[in-house]
Amino acid sequence: MVGVGALAAGASLGGCILSRNNELNVYNWSDYIGETTIQDFEAEFRVKVNYDNYSSNDELLAKMTSGATGYDVIVPNGYIVEILKDQDLLEPLDMDRIDNFRNVAEKFRSPPYDPGLPEAERKFSVPYLWGTTGMGFNQAKVGEEVKSWGILWDDNYKAKITMLRDIRHLFSAAFKYLGYSVNSTDPDQLEQAKQKLLEQKALVSAYTNDTYMNMLATGDAWLCQGWSGDVCQVRADNQDVKYVIPEEGSDMYLDSLVIPKGAPHIDLAHEFINFTLRPEISANISNYVWYPNANEASHRYLDPQMLNDPAIYPPSEIMAKLEFLVPLGEYEQQISQAWLEIIS
Repeated sequence: MVGVGALAAGASLGGCILSRNNELNVYNWSDYIGETTIQDFEAEFRVKVNYDNYSSNDELLAKMTSGATGYDVIVPNGYIVEILKDQDLLEPLDMDRIDNFRNVAEKFRSPPYDPGLPEAERKFSVPYLWGTTGMGFNQAKVGEEVKSWGILWDDNYKAKITMLRDIRHLFSAAFKYLGYSVNSTDPDQLEQAKQKLLEQKALVSAYTNDTYMNMLATGDAWLCQGWSGDVCQVRADNQDVKYVIPEEGSDMYLDSLVIPKGAPHIDLAHEFINFTLRPEISANISNYVWYPNANEASHRYLDPQMLNDPAIYPPSEIMAKLEFLVPLGEYEQQISQAWLEIIS
């Protein structure tokens, strides 16, 4: 980790520039920041960071669209960025003040939901971490090869299965198991996916985004739909825990740093975004949370075990089976209604 002492060189300048902007309000996923990232930023810029967590894309979107104010930096998934942008809920970024954007890998610089400059007149997001949705499982408990989403519908594992409490990611598993796109807007396919998830409901012990890691670690769950970095965090302490991307394919996601409309500390928000894109800082975050980042310059600081792990950085043949989630427009209401039928 980069300690406070290593960051001290910029502290005086940062403190001087931002003396009237001495607080930053960050809203991020749980367990999705480096062990000392916040403390290091506070020390260098002589500020206080107020750090809140959310547990799903749906929770974040509901809060932002209901008029929540006060946050300076939030960390939405790509399709959420597009929704927020379309509703004029994001501040455009001053890319001249985010010079560390040069460290971002070319393939991540201009995602479909937020094209890069000069193609677009304005840019609203900077890539943070990315990952995949798959299955975490306890090999000692399951005792069979895990390769298909279908195992999550196996009666032998009743009450030992958890699924994500996230509308789009939950339906992604069912869509892919049925052979459809995770972005399907076909009403018949949605009905099939809903029925498949209702069929599975009796086997599921919890729909959760933030407790399945502990359940997998303790043995309360043997099979979990989950996100790559979360499962790999558990795997680091338990050699029986494995992560797999099902053979049918899945979704992948790129979470981004954005500034909400009306953020009270826009100057400091830009400093924080630029700070996270320093190669050492970005690597420290990834090494701690086990999620890959979009910062190509950070690779030389990454744990080699992580960089060479196909569960974290999947090979090209697996990547070809992954899809980014995209906004579904008016169809979001239909899939949300189907989700409510499942979890109620």
